[in-house]
Amino acid sequence: MGIIWTIIIGFVAGLIARALFPGNREPSGFVLTTILGIVGALVANFLGRAMGWYGPGDGAGIIGSVVGAIIVLAAWSAIARRA
Repeated sequence: MGIIWTIIIGFVAGLIARALFPGNREPSGFVLTTILGIVGALVANFLGRAMGWYGPGDGAGIIGSVVGAIIVLAAWSAIARRA
């Protein structure tokens, strides 16, 4: 059940991140938005644990996932500009 919640939260975080950080070179579509959100949640969990904000069993939540997804989206945009 945990993976299903990760996918759902990742999808919602990806949608919110794309709404907050729009552009024409960002990934689009259901699958890429979901992957963006899931990677954002993983980035938020990693950074939160590294900074001591989350414990071993804690997750980042929707706000942290959105922030992580925006970080991933900004990195994607920077890489897409160079290519």
